[in-house]
Amino acid sequence: MKLVRYGKEGKEKPGMIDAEGRLRDLSGAVAEIDRAALSPAGLRKLGKLKVDSLPLVPGKPRLGVPLTAISKLVCVGLNYRDHAEEAGMAIPAEPILFMKATTCITGPTDPVIMPKGSVKTDWEIELGIVIGTIARDVPLEKALDYVAGYVAVNDLSEREFQLERGGQWDKGKGCDTFGPIGPYLVTSDEIEDPQNLDMWLEVNGQRMQTGNTRTMIFGCAEIVSYISRFMTLLPGDVIATGTPPGVGLGMKPPHYLKDGDVIRLSIAGLGMQEQKVYAAR
Repeated sequence: MKLVRYGKEGKEKPGMIDAEGRLRDLSGAVAEIDRAALSPAGLRKLGKLKVDSLPLVPGKPRLGVPLTAISKLVCVGLNYRDHAEEAGMAIPAEPILFMKATTCITGPTDPVIMPKGSVKTDWEIELGIVIGTIARDVPLEKALDYVAGYVAVNDLSEREFQLERGGQWDKGKGCDTFGPIGPYLVTSDEIEDPQNLDMWLEVNGQRMQTGNTRTMIFGCAEIVSYISRFMTLLPGDVIATGTPPGVGLGMKPPHYLKDGDVIRLSIAGLGMQEQKVYAAR
């Protein structure tokens, strides 16, 4: 299933994309794409619906964040070997974890606002894992059983804030609008192998990132199992799993976003995002 939330910000309704790519209204079946809907029982209930009988949604409404109740957005840093090399950083022996503030989360086509004082705002396409079952100290061989589905994430980063202002990475990662998610939440039964998904990102039509999740250092199952040793993952939590090479930081000379730029990105089967970039006024 491809689950979405559509409508004006703050007034989104639950929806589903049918086999022909048309938007169907789900509000007669569920009130929200929330923890209950993402649980195994909730997904079974949605899976039994006759999609063709759901009301079609006219026009092309805005798509918002495809789920609610995200208690945390956990990120894995330097999880692609070639990205770590381009950033001039050591290959990690264990997953590097950091958090993005949930206030950074936006829809897949909402504007990106560079914060005041930003001089090094960067892009990062990432596969996002959506948790469907409470995960605590999960064994590796069962880790993907706790996953409800997958989403595309743009892990926008202000590199000066992140790397040159002291402290942890979080201050360059959690700025408002720095966490576009969507357009779809694709349930795990539709993703045959999360370790074989092509991904790309463009800025102003120029290809910047081209990659595949098979080149992750730590795969999705290992990531879920590892993180669950250190914190409880709740249904609706999102894990951003790292980015392939091609970020602005790694270019020679570095290249960063500017007012008026347009970002487009896509992961196979998970839809496409597009954001216009604005400088804070």
